[in-house]
Amino acid sequence: MSIWPRALAGCLMVAACGSCAPKQEEKITVNNETPIDEPARTETATFGAGCFWCVEAVFLELDGVLGVESGYSGGTVPNPTYEQICTGATGHAEVCRISYDPAKIGYEDLLDVFWTTHDPTTPNRQGADLGMQYRSVVFYHNQRQKELADKYKLKLTASGALQAPIVTEIVPAAEFHKAEQYHRDYYRNNPGQGYCRVVIGPKLEKVRKVFKDKLKKND
Repeated sequence: MSIWPRALAGCLMVAACGSCAPKQEEKITVNNETPIDEPARTETATFGAGCFWCVEAVFLELDGVLGVESGYSGGTVPNPTYEQICTGATGHAEVCRISYDPAKIGYEDLLDVFWTTHDPTTPNRQGADLGMQYRSVVFYHNQRQKELADKYKLKLTASGALQAPIVTEIVPAAEFHKAEQYHRDYYRNNPGQGYCRVVIGPKLEKVRKVFKDKLKKND
């Protein structure tokens, strides 16, 4: 596919996602991995784009995505907790580790969704979420991913589609720490929660319009 970003067509969606919301009414059901009949070739992508509740919900919509794990990466504190992450002092970013079948969806497509569904120009911020844990970052797993991410970032910058410089980091994959269980499948398990209704729901509706050709058919 062409690596020209959808942001050039004015589709950049800037959304906040406050993952520090209360969790008294949270529910846990099943995990979000999509059952498959035959083993698929699986590759991994890791992105930070603000709150991982939002990132998880977005990428689970895509055909070829086999599973999404929320977690923390890029910091210095071993085995960080969510409470530590929320202080912004550990150096970690909230990220999602995405398992995908490259026969169904390419890394270029994942980059397209990544850069279209958050604001890559705000340092350590997505909407009302402030702190380095919400920074925009691509953790690449191999040289090809790095080259594709660099290429996309350069073309998006050259396009003039954004009003400010892109601050997205493109760095080698670091140790990944799984987030606590209540974060998993957060939107699917808590669609009535205030932030899910106000932020994630409308964001998903936009994703379904912009990327309708890339969605799971029977989800």
